[in-house]
Amino acid sequence: MIEYISKSAQKRRFKDEGDVAEELSLLTDKDLKLLPASQLVKDEIIRCRTVKGGARKRQVKYLAKVMREDPVEDILAFLADRKGSRVKVTKLQREVERLRDVIINEAIEEQQSALQAGLAWEPNWQGPEIDAVVRQYPIDESDLRSTVHQYVKSRIHNYYREVFRILKAAVEKEEVMRKRD
Repeated sequence: MIEYISKSAQKRRFKDEGDVAEELSLLTDKDLKLLPASQLVKDEIIRCRTVKGGARKRQVKYLAKVMREDPVEDILAFLADRKGSRVKVTKLQREVERLRDVIINEAIEEQQSALQAGLAWEPNWQGPEIDAVVRQYPIDESDLRSTVHQYVKSRIHNYYREVFRILKAAVEKEEVMRKRD
């Protein structure tokens, strides 16, 4: 199943990357030496400092483009530790929202397929997206499946929020385990 990324989601992603680039452009020389990034990124940060106005905005956007070529997890962790940045938290929240929407959309498709076939849609439905999430994150599969099932059947928003809470807890637990190792 190919995931569709809306134009709005792409714009949010690019804006978030631009915010990270803006924060990086404000780093001091001392912090820049400690930054876990490639020399190319560090050079672009220095270039951002030398220009003003509209040229600075273009340079910051270019810095964001250069950052996309490398993994940014270390940079986000550095900003969170050194500067108290909330960029990493925002990124995790957006990932959880994306996972929730993918799983619910898959469940809705499965429910409609079952209805068209004249079958009852059961809570133990199978789908590649929910299976991938269960494999990737430490999550209670039956709890997630039943909550998604309840939401798709009733469209009560409390279940929608509960799916988010379940996924957020799993993503945060995975993040803590990754930091510990």
